[in-house]
Amino acid sequence: MSDPRPFAHLHCHTHFSMLDGASRIPEMVSKVKEAGMNALAITDHGNLYGAMDFYQQCRSQEINPILGLEAYIAPRSRFEKGASRMKEASFHLTLLAQNRQGFENLIKLSSTSYLEGFYYKPRIDKEI
Repeated sequence: MSDPRPFAHLHCHTHFSMLDGASRIPEMVSKVKEAGMNALAITDHGNLYGAMDFYQQCRSQEINPILGLEAYIAPRSRFEKGASRMKEASFHLTLLAQNRQGFENLIKLSSTSYLEGFYYKPRIDKEI
């Protein structure tokens, strides 16, 4: 039997995903290490609050950290502060950084979502 292929969960929420995630970063990284996985991604809702801690924890355990963001997408423009239906305002897009430039882009998107698109949740739009 051949060795198993590397496996990584690419859509995980930490306790920084308000009302959606309960996992704490150190415990997540430990479980991944125990399971023999070589990588893990976090994609918290609308923020990168745990990114630095996650990166450092993963590196200390020889786990490849994949930094991501589950962005909220405004139905039309991030500047519009209303939605005709609640379902309309709940589109999500999972974004993963491939490298440092990708992470910098995630930081810009997250910051813009709070500064320009916040309406109940930090939102981006197709214009960005």
